Amino acid sequence: MSKEKPGYGPENPHPLSTRKTELIWEGKYDEYGNRREVDIAGCALPMQKIETIDEPASRLKPLGLFDSEKAHKDDFRNMLIWGDNKLVMASLLKDFKGKIDLIYIDPPFDVGADFTMDIPIGDSKETLGKDQSTLEMVAYRDMWGKGTDSYLHMMYERLVLMKELLSETGSIYVHCDWRVNSHLRLILDEIFGRNNFRNEIVWQKIRSSKGQSKSFGNVLDTIYFYSKTESSLFNKQYVPLAEERLEKHYKYFDEISEKNYQLCDFTQKGQGPSRVFGDKGEIAPPAGKHWIWSQEKIDEGIKKGLIVFTSGKMPRLKRFLDDSKGNPMEDLWNDIPPVNSMSDERAAYATQKPEALLERMILSSTNEGDLVADFFNGSGTTGAVAERLGRRWIMADLGRFAIHTTRKRMIELQRKLYEEDKPYRAFDVYNLGRYERQWWQKERLKGADEEHRRVVLEFYKAEVLQSPPSPLIHGRKGSALCHVDSIDGLFTRDELKAVAKAAKEAGAKELHCLAWEFEMDLKLLCHEIEHADNIKIKLIPIPREIMEKNRTSPPPFLEVAVLEAEVVYKNIPPHPPLTKGGSRGGVVVDIKLKKFVPSLAEVPTKELEALKERAIKSGFDFIDFWAVDFDYQDGQPFEHHWQAYRTRKDRSLPTVSNHEYDKYPNKGKYTACVKVVDIFGCDTSITVEIST
Repeated sequence: MSKEKPGYGPENPHPLSTRKTELIWEGKYDEYGNRREVDIAGCALPMQKIETIDEPASRLKPLGLFDSEKAHKDDFRNMLIWGDNKLVMASLLKDFKGKIDLIYIDPPFDVGADFTMDIPIGDSKETLGKDQSTLEMVAYRDMWGKGTDSYLHMMYERLVLMKELLSETGSIYVHCDWRVNSHLRLILDEIFGRNNFRNEIVWQKIRSSKGQSKSFGNVLDTIYFYSKTESSLFNKQYVPLAEERLEKHYKYFDEISEKNYQLCDFTQKGQGPSRVFGDKGEIAPPAGKHWIWSQEKIDEGIKKGLIVFTSGKMPRLKRFLDDSKGNPMEDLWNDIPPVNSMSDERAAYATQKPEALLERMILSSTNEGDLVADFFNGSGTTGAVAERLGRRWIMADLGRFAIHTTRKRMIELQRKLYEEDKPYRAFDVYNLGRYERQWWQKERLKGADEEHRRVVLEFYKAEVLQSPPSPLIHGRKGSALCHVDSIDGLFTRDELKAVAKAAKEAGAKELHCLAWEFEMDLKLLCHEIEHADNIKIKLIPIPREIMEKNRTSPPPFLEVAVLEAEVVYKNIPPHPPLTKGGSRGGVVVDIKLKKFVPSLAEVPTKELEALKERAIKSGFDFIDFWAVDFDYQDGQPFEHHWQAYRTRKDRSLPTVSNHEYDKYPNKGKYTACVKVVDIFGCDTSITVEIST
């Protein structure tokens, strides 16, 4: 019986018979066999600038006669973006298509696991047991560990966008390991073209490993290096010569210059003419060879003593040791160790890569002033190295802890570069805000408000009420009634009053208000209503993690923390700005933290009870970072006028700012905004009224 199917043959070949080498996964093609294209236009959203950071604050004060501002560059403001990198990159295309010179990414490796870290609490000088002083928390969730198909589709869409963002001379480095390197190589070939493959770099990440019982120890990572076009920029890098090579090859000593040198061949392949070598006369090169220098350069070399003659009467070239750049870098990188626990660059972040690794790639594929991007930024190593090397940068991550870790790291670097009088740039923090949520509701929830509330309540492990006592009441969790605010709304004071009234009329003793954003200072109104109506109220921000495509397990829902602060007024005499800073004198303003009670919903259950009492008594121990905008304008980005934070080496944290702000133009009422970020990366903000 013939295996041929009707309709197919030499004149009409079956599609499978003509298919080229290709990696296929579920979701790559639709039900009709058509390639699913990346919906770039539908994913492009307006980005919201939420913070501006230009450290140090003293740079903005009056300059003295001998102060320098040359280190600060105002040609570009670097960008740190919180959100899904697919949406972030699609949104960047409008302004940055074809403008990024280097992209480095270190994506999750499809391991289906959450990476964790130890988070210290409070001042390390305290004598505390590990269970109380340290918490092991999730650094980022490997949300694509739901199968290889899902992972490959995620990576394909993002790599397509990265190619669009790269300049014509740009390059991309993709960091991976044995789990996904074979798949990613095929995807990169498909997107960038095999002709634009440059290297498969092998990085020996550790010196030795605990050997597996039936396989060799794994000590390597792979970094794929591709260019967008064949005209890519590449600056050759070198490694220093080994000591034994120096002794073996640079064994001659020049008495005049007092330098070591080696003797090198003076010929190259290809027949060439004879040349005159001073008093040695005319000498012909060996058959099939030519002299490497022109006659003019040979004459100059003879005068300078750079050409010597061996016993074989053939010219040789002196090559001095200090003229050698070393050996050209190859694709085996075994000279860069991982970040150890005592390293100055250690950010205590899972999967952190060493700065030397990023430095090599950035120096190889960019020049000073070029634009570098990392869309899985983690602890911010790419941006830190780019800043230090004078490159501009864009970084993005969907993890709040990654954004917080990076913000602290870049502020610390800004201060360091400023003190060293080295160039640096300001940076801003962005998110996609309500636009990301609207996109999620449209794409994943078909635009339905009821479906949005159902999904939120499901992740919150609350029951959806089929016959609610009020349109403002949507669910029940235990004995508490639940309200879910609209996806693009701000939960205001008036809404809180209305929802609390509805809950009271329904006979509830407890109310949970879930919203994406809350009006600031709402906690104070909560306390008033609780006291007047005898009802307990919880304000719970909806975590953006519920928008992750493959998430099935509930993310933590954190109650809004309690934060109180007050204004500190001081009268100071004027003093001349002879140093960085200076003041015109008079009344200056600072902020004092009065109270902070963190939400402990994120804390593992086994440690919850041990920390509850401490959170109430010593809430400041849970603050990792706080900042003040002394002239906050509603609807405008938070401007960092002053901030303080804990570091790995210095765990102390002041609770009173020392900025001495005096920039109010006229007497009157002003508003300061105080932002606190706790050890879990969650931020809480309040406003304080200032009278001048």
